Amino acid sequence: MQVSIKWLKDYIDFTETPEQLADKLTMAGIPVENIIDPGEGLEKVVTGRIEKLEPHQNSDHLQICTMNVGLKENIIIVTGAQNVAEGQIVPVAMVGAHLPNGMKISKGKLRGVVSNGMLCSAQELKLDLEKLPPEQKTGIFILPSDTPVGIPAKEVLGLNDVVLEFELTANRADCFSVVGLVREIAAITGNKPHFPEIKVTEDDETKLGDIFSVEIADPDLCSRFSTRMLKNVKIGPSPEWMQQRLEGAGIRSINNVVDVTNFVMIELGHPMHAYDYDHIAGKKLIARRAVDGEELHTLDDTSRKAKGEMLVIADTEKAAGLAGIMGGFETEITDTTTTVVLESADFYGPCIRRTARACGLSSEASGRFERGIDSETTIKALDRAAQLLQEMGACTVCQGIVDVYPNPKQPAYVTFTTEQINKHLGTDIPKQTMIDIITSVGFEITKDENDEITVKVPSWRNDVSRMADISEEIARLYGFDKIASTLPSGASMQGSQSDKQTFIDKVKASLSAQGLCETISFALTNEATFDKLNVPKDDMLRQAIPIMNPLSDEYPLVRTTLLSSIFDNLSRNLARKNDNVAIFEVGTVFYPKALPVTELPNEVVKIAGAITGRRHAHIWNQPNDMVDFYDVKGIIEELFADLRVTRYTVEAGTHYAMHPGKTALFKKGRDVLATIGEVHPAVLANYGISKPVYIFELDAKTVMKYMAKDFKYKSLPKYPAMTRDLAMLVATDINSADIEKAMTKAAGQNLVQITLFDVYTGKQVEAGKKSLAFSLTFQSNDKTLTDAEVNTAIEKIVAKLQKDFDADLRA
Repeated sequence: MQVSIKWLKDYIDFTETPEQLADKLTMAGIPVENIIDPGEGLEKVVTGRIEKLEPHQNSDHLQICTMNVGLKENIIIVTGAQNVAEGQIVPVAMVGAHLPNGMKISKGKLRGVVSNGMLCSAQELKLDLEKLPPEQKTGIFILPSDTPVGIPAKEVLGLNDVVLEFELTANRADCFSVVGLVREIAAITGNKPHFPEIKVTEDDETKLGDIFSVEIADPDLCSRFSTRMLKNVKIGPSPEWMQQRLEGAGIRSINNVVDVTNFVMIELGHPMHAYDYDHIAGKKLIARRAVDGEELHTLDDTSRKAKGEMLVIADTEKAAGLAGIMGGFETEITDTTTTVVLESADFYGPCIRRTARACGLSSEASGRFERGIDSETTIKALDRAAQLLQEMGACTVCQGIVDVYPNPKQPAYVTFTTEQINKHLGTDIPKQTMIDIITSVGFEITKDENDEITVKVPSWRNDVSRMADISEEIARLYGFDKIASTLPSGASMQGSQSDKQTFIDKVKASLSAQGLCETISFALTNEATFDKLNVPKDDMLRQAIPIMNPLSDEYPLVRTTLLSSIFDNLSRNLARKNDNVAIFEVGTVFYPKALPVTELPNEVVKIAGAITGRRHAHIWNQPNDMVDFYDVKGIIEELFADLRVTRYTVEAGTHYAMHPGKTALFKKGRDVLATIGEVHPAVLANYGISKPVYIFELDAKTVMKYMAKDFKYKSLPKYPAMTRDLAMLVATDINSADIEKAMTKAAGQNLVQITLFDVYTGKQVEAGKKSLAFSLTFQSNDKTLTDAEVNTAIEKIVAKLQKDFDADLRA
């Protein structure tokens, strides 16, 4: 938002310099980001008349100008311009001038003649060339013949103004207007504003209600829709003063009708739109949701396809424009327009914001609707626009206004006490001072009894709804510099990491130490990912939460599994010829309690990773082995060792994304600590991967549950260990883990380690059987074990295995 000082002074008098005013506004919570001087660089440029023009004796293209610049004596300036003549008034840069284009003017001699300045062109003055006629775009800029001589050029060019550029917060929508800023200046300076009286003469006999109608089909997106009609419209340029005010606000002049709608938008903060009445089908405007895929031809001469949640303004045949953002091409104001319908409405801000983002269109109008406007100003805006055009002699005004306002906005009231305000601010502001401050910005006192004050909130202050908002108003206008700074009281506490944060750090350290690279991904996904991962149709993982305003159509859901991110990163690496990949991610997945979402979802921390490619770097002294199932199993075993998770079992399992028969579960009782396995061939095909991939997935909460909390240290064993090997034939469907459990139970406490060192199936082993060979280590903390004691334990083990598994001991 930017506005010129001249425009502000049209409505309020103040003596502060632009810098002083900017400082006061900023301290009052209306931050001024920049102060722009459009006439910067023109301080020593004045108007001058060419009294005499004669050719240079030593040049065939230079001319000698005798210039009257308002001094006692004329000065001589040598120029090469060919479009000048005696009697013309032109801008003259005097010696010492530093022009906006960077040129410094100094006294010089051209072909023997001293030149005391320079005649200026539009380019050298940095004027807007698009606004100039073709003959003024090149050569010396010629001023009107009645221009006084010797006055600053920026006064003649309309550049003797200062523009304030505001960086307003989104909650202060009321200050996105000149009237709103004037209210603030009045409260700060104590001066009375003098707003223009809005008065319209309905001088055309046509009654608008007889020939035109308005409908709001979706009142949740459009709360009010008002129109007024102008006839006998004469399209032409707007007055120079209006063009200057708009230029100071950063808006280019187009024609009187469009300029007036823009002027009212900046003045009152209420966007408007003008339609050519003759091109409105059915002579009716409807505010409705777009039909999905509906064609829109907007003012920028672009065809767009609307989406169902967009709000459009339509006639009886088609959509005539995107509500609050851009009008339609067919109903735009042209030089042939004679009857105009002015629209002033209030649209739902979030809808306008989503539509503007989806279409890549952002405008002064959409920015105001997004922040929220005053629905009570629609009629005032219509009357102001009609008044301005009527004063220009550019139209007649039809009788009546068509105003659809199904649910009028109810005034808001806030009750507070001086004690509450002072306690909240840490001040001792008198009650009357509070009342004076709050009424100065438009709040009306409706109750003042027993120190309790109730105020009626102005319709333009949508950001005020409670006592804290009132305290903010009082604080900023009372002066933040008058409020003493105090340190917050309370006991200080030492910060520390939570158990979860410490756990995550340990996981990352362990996996990184094993050579895996951490990835960090957006917590977003899409429905197609579930199909690619082979997630069953009825699985809860498919109950993903949709995002109301997704960053892109590609990722409209919040993820329910980390494997979606892992596979995206994996396939991206493999597609770029990074064939050896070992990655992991620790991140959050989101499980809704119900769909549609009515409360915050459950956020669950998961750990997942994937490995593929060679086990070692591809160099001459390393084997060329590829990673396999046991590499990923070893990663989890090492992770659990670092986390002090012990006494778990590993058994065969299933997983939607993993290969049947090549999937294992790390379990503690009934709880699954981790799932590992080779990726299912169908999943690999879905991601375009042609090589084996091994993945793992863990739930952080479950793993944390079984981490050792207390540590007990044992002294190194004093007595030697004894080792025995056992080889046996068992059925192929028997798990080695079950055999290890049975051996541990049968042997007693002296069996300290079991290692499976050989698995064999082949010609020497009968069908349906497999050979397992275990190394058993026995050791006591109290004595040296004898062969007899170990042999006894072995006999118990063999008996147990024969009974439970029908094991056949091999020699």
